[in-house]
Amino acid sequence: MKIIDLKFEPHHIPVLADWHHREWSYLNPNETVEQRIADMQSYLTDRLVPSTFIAKEEELLGSAAVIEHDLDTRPELSPWLASVFVAPEHRGKGAGSKLVIHVMEKAREAGISALYLFTPDKEHFYQKLGWQTISKETYQGHLITVMKVNLTG
Repeated sequence: MKIIDLKFEPHHIPVLADWHHREWSYLNPNETVEQRIADMQSYLTDRLVPSTFIAKEEELLGSAAVIEHDLDTRPELSPWLASVFVAPEHRGKGAGSKLVIHVMEKAREAGISALYLFTPDKEHFYQKLGWQTISKETYQGHLITVMKVNLTG
């Protein structure tokens, strides 16, 4: 399994945007697939924040991004791990963990001291990777968990 920056294989953007839209449109009800594509295209730079990484074997397995803000209700928290997604047929084989660890390592190398994320249902997955719960909140009518990982020390 390889993890690479999406900027090197941007032809995957439409598939990723569709996956993300199907998975999380209920949390962003006003966002279209076209907006997701535009957002991902804007991440194709040499900066870490924002950027998207993809996991691949012969085919695309999944993605993880690092972005400036992911919850409009928590603007004081930044940057965020976001869009961690593995195609259903590839789940449970380590791609998600490898993507998250990769983003954490890249952030640490860039001098970022902490990352944040929110998840509606994967708190335990992130806890196994060293993330700590900082709050449980309601967002767009759904219960979510806001988490943090310290990258120093």
